[in-house]
Order: sequence, then C-alpha cells, then structure tokens
Amino acid sequence: MSEFKKLVFSGVQPTGNLHLGNYLGAIRRFVALQEGNDCIYCVVDMHALTAQLVHEDMPSQTRSIAAAFIAAGIDPEKHIVFNQSAVPQHAELAWIFNCVARIGWMNRMTQFKDKAGKDREQASLGLYAYPSLMAADILVYRATHVPVGEDQKQHLELARDIAMKFNLDYAEHIRKSGYGIDITVGDEPVHAYFPMVEPLIGGPAPRVMSLRDGTKKMSKSDPSDLSRINLMDDEEAISKKIRKAKTDPDGLPSEIDGLQGRPEADNLVAIYAALADKSKADVLAEFGGQQFSVFKPALVDLAIQVLAPITGEMRRLMDDTSHIDAILRKGGERARARAEVTMNQLRDVIGFLY
Repeated sequence: MSEFKKLVFSGVQPTGNLHLGNYLGAIRRFVALQEGNDCIYCVVDMHALTAQLVHEDMPSQTRSIAAAFIAAGIDPEKHIVFNQSAVPQHAELAWIFNCVARIGWMNRMTQFKDKAGKDREQASLGLYAYPSLMAADILVYRATHVPVGEDQKQHLELARDIAMKFNLDYAEHIRKSGYGIDITVGDEPVHAYFPMVEPLIGGPAPRVMSLRDGTKKMSKSDPSDLSRINLMDDEEAISKKIRKAKTDPDGLPSEIDGLQGRPEADNLVAIYAALADKSKADVLAEFGGQQFSVFKPALVDLAIQVLAPITGEMRRLMDDTSHIDAILRKGGERARARAEVTMNQLRDVIGFLY
C-alpha cells in the first residue's frame, strides 16, 4: 500500500434528542459524503458516559441515533453503521493513546474546561481523556477524513498530534513490521502507521443556533424545548417553535451585511438557506424587505417539507426496533473485523504477545 485509502469516519453521541442542528451540521453531510467515499458512522455510546454515567434510556437513545442515520438516507449496506461499545478495539487503542498523549495537550482542550466548569476536580477522568478515545475511534480504522463542527476541530488536531507522536516514537518498529506508509508532514518525511486525519468542515449552516438566543448553539441540553427543533417533532411542534422563535422588530435586509449584530435574524436566514440548499444571499434576495410575519411561515413550510419524511421514517423504525438492532449488529461485526486488523498490526509494532 503506497498511500492511505480515503476513509470517512464520524460519530454522534446518544445523549438527548437529536435536533435540527445535528441534522444540518452533521447527519445531512454524512449522507452526502457517501457518494464516492467509504464511510463508517458510529453511535458513540461509550462517549455518552462522560456526560452522564447512568442512563436509563441508553438502548433507546442509541437506536434513535441509528434510526436518524437510516431515515436521513445513510445506506448501512454500502457503508457501516454501528454502536461504539460493540467494538472493544476502540477502548483498547484508547488506552495506548492515553500513554501517547501528554498531560499538557489535554490541559489545552477548551471543551473539557467548558464542560467541567469551575469544579474541575470533580470531573471524571473519562471526560478529561475523552479526546484520546475520540482519536482511537478514528484511527482504529486508519480513517483519513472526519466531518466535524468547529467545536470538535481542536480534538481532531489532538488526534493528529497523537498519530504523529506514535508514528515517530515507533518509527523503526513500524518500518520493520512492513505496515507503514511513506508520507510527508509539512516538509518532513515520515514512515507512518497512522494517517494525518483531515477535517471536513463546511456547509451553509455548520452551526445552528438556539431559536431563543441566537448567540448560543442549538443544544440537546438546553432546558427550553422551544430552543430547538427535534427530529422527532411533529408538524404542529415545528410550526409553534419557528413562530415563537426570537427575532427583532426590523424586517429582513436585502444584503448579508444587514444581518450583522442581529444573531436571531442571521440564524433563521441560515436555517432557511441550509434547508433549501441556497446561500444566505439567495434567501435575502427573495425575502429582503419582508417582515418576519411573512418569512416565518415560509420557513415553517420548508422545515416541514424537509423534516417530515425523516421524522416519519424514524418513527416507523422506532416502532419496531428489530430492524435497527439488526443493522447495528451487522455493522458491529463488520467494524470489529476492520478494527481487529489494525490492532493485530499494532500489537506487532508495539511488541505485545497475543
């Protein structure tokens, strides 16, 4: 093998209800990336323990994420859909990466600081070491590309640091094993076992903001259900939430510059643009000068048109979970087979007897 085969990997945590931001920022991109790529999509249930140790509804949450994948258009036959805990090699590689990563690297992770809050001494070790497991999720398949939002970009950079340090520390072992590939990182030639994974960042609305506060990201954990559109919301709920969405007294501008300093207006225009596969400029060309009393009903109609088929299919799949369970079981088997190839080679490189 003269170069790493392109492989796309990403995962979604089964914590809380999936919402419009998850769909536009992640799942819809997963669907698009199927064309021309080998893709692995994971329900990262082990990561969910970092947010809350005890989950009464973990099976249902896991199935719900998988149902959203399938309902949105991910093909589990051509690609792989599975839940993380079904592949123990993720945890095995995460331990190795815990020994590769440096404490100083972890201390720079802003997401840990945000989630741990002021009393970091009470945060779990799992939350602190979360990025090592994320790196293992990706690199146990030697994935080359990951679609991520801006909030995960720092973790992906850490995954690259971990991969690079492993490649350099074990350079001679990798060469002797015959499993490495010659790559160039910057100007430096490296005989690498792990690729330098690249982020895939983009889309018209990579950050969908709260319907109640345009300065905050739409979140599963927001106490107000009116702040988000859940993928399982019915048409009445979608209509109510958009009509109640916070705005300002001014009408929509005709130019993008007119959205500056108006986060709620900017958010609603961005959501419309993403749902319609248009630019914000196109949306303003159509609705510029109109009041929100005109724009919001149009956004309601569009949101229902796009989301209703997905919601209906999710409900059908969740009514009889045997199909989802079969997809996850088969996906887990396929993912384990790939991951074990990596771990067998790594055991040789590191020197583990097995």
